[in-house]
Amino acid sequence: MKRILIRSGMRPTNVYTAKDMYLKDRTGFNNGNLAYQYSIYRTLWNDDVEIHADGLSSNPNLADKINANYDLYIIPLADAFRDDFRPTLRNYTELIRRLKIPVVVTGVGLRANYEPQLDAGFAFDEDVTNFVKAVLEKSSQIGVRGQITADYLKKLGFNEGVDYRVIGCPSLYTFGRELKIRDVHLTENSSIAINASPISSEVAVQFLNRMIEMHKDYYFIPQHLDEFHLMFAGGPDILSDIPGYPTSLDHKYYQEGRVKYFTSMPSWFDFVKNIDFSIGSRLHGNVIPTIVGTPNISFVQDARMRELASYHALTHVTIDELESIDNVHDLLNKVDLKSAEKVQARNFDNYIDFLETNELDHIYKDDRNRKTAPLDELVQAIDFPASAEPITVLDASTMLERIKVTSNLLQERSDFKLRYHVNRVNDQLTQVKSSFSHERTEFKQKIAAHQEKNESIEKELERTTKKLQMSIDENQKMNAKIKHYRGTLNRKAVRVTLKIADSLANVRSKVTSR
Repeated sequence: MKRILIRSGMRPTNVYTAKDMYLKDRTGFNNGNLAYQYSIYRTLWNDDVEIHADGLSSNPNLADKINANYDLYIIPLADAFRDDFRPTLRNYTELIRRLKIPVVVTGVGLRANYEPQLDAGFAFDEDVTNFVKAVLEKSSQIGVRGQITADYLKKLGFNEGVDYRVIGCPSLYTFGRELKIRDVHLTENSSIAINASPISSEVAVQFLNRMIEMHKDYYFIPQHLDEFHLMFAGGPDILSDIPGYPTSLDHKYYQEGRVKYFTSMPSWFDFVKNIDFSIGSRLHGNVIPTIVGTPNISFVQDARMRELASYHALTHVTIDELESIDNVHDLLNKVDLKSAEKVQARNFDNYIDFLETNELDHIYKDDRNRKTAPLDELVQAIDFPASAEPITVLDASTMLERIKVTSNLLQERSDFKLRYHVNRVNDQLTQVKSSFSHERTEFKQKIAAHQEKNESIEKELERTTKKLQMSIDENQKMNAKIKHYRGTLNRKAVRVTLKIADSLANVRSKVTSR
């Protein structure tokens, strides 16, 4: 059976309550990450594979353990090409370099302004380059979220269509090749899901706040972990410079108990299916409604959302466009709520081609129009908890119990973090010791080899010296013989010359006498 490791804090079949989530972050600070991770699991989950979560650890010292236990490592990422992710990106680069198994990145993107200055470059360019090179040594191609990220990698020297391809966000392919978005007819009684983040545009936040004055059946769905802490435990307050954003329990959303935070994708899916309309500036806050058929509109304010909204034809408006729109009914008249349906099949096929380029088995191998998956049956048999109630709507005794529980969990969470860091340091020390021992052994072997080589050279030098001395002795003997022969030859030459001269003299005297 093939064993696959996926970058994620939890598997889709794990059941975590609000208390569990309060104790330990299993989402990577943003529960929107669960969406694309769930899609990867569902697409690859089959009878002949066993899939595990890596706990969101990028520790390079785990390489040996991963090599020993897994056949494949899948790393789905969001906007990981950003400044504050650099340490983690470096860790992944080192980890991937140490791995001996295939590593496939099924989605990654650039975080930048709406109009990114790609020619100017970014502080993390070198980190991104090293990461991409490391991944390409372990797989055929990287999947990027949109054309802006594609253009960025091209600026770094990589080749589109060879080293990487645009695949969008895998969350859009969670339930297959087709999207069916319902019609919407908003009334005062319609149920609405709104979403935003602490860095959303003030224009977006003001629009949402005006909207809920007319539509009372609303729910605010935050995604950051610290907002879950605020909802569940009452604090601490979160940071945001945006006027009107809910940063404390004093805000209308919390006072009215209209806040939902989901600890699993099935519970999130079930809730959004029953909402009439979704709107806001969170990507996955509106992608999730899209894939379950709920009409929605996104507010796009940065490059990350811009490239995904463009690739997937997500129903959206820019912040500049939103400034001139007074209400949601005017907004609905300006957009096509079903635009994503029109590009889904093309994008899905491209995504499957990407998986096959990297030799990944998947559930759509025999039928790309398949609608059910092995994971579905497992999920349907599990009772996932719904969102916890905000602490503001609890009665006095339940509220005190919640405070007591969270206080104890807070200490346990602190202890957990401490143990985690201690264990990580110990792992690093063990790795250093092992590396040092290995290097010392190699050094000793090199010294022994050099000594043996030196001894061999010394013996060869001694033999050569002897040969040279023998050659010198032979040369000296030869020189003596040559000198002797020269002397002998000189004497013989004189005698021959005298003899010839005498003969010539005799001949001359004879001729004269005649």
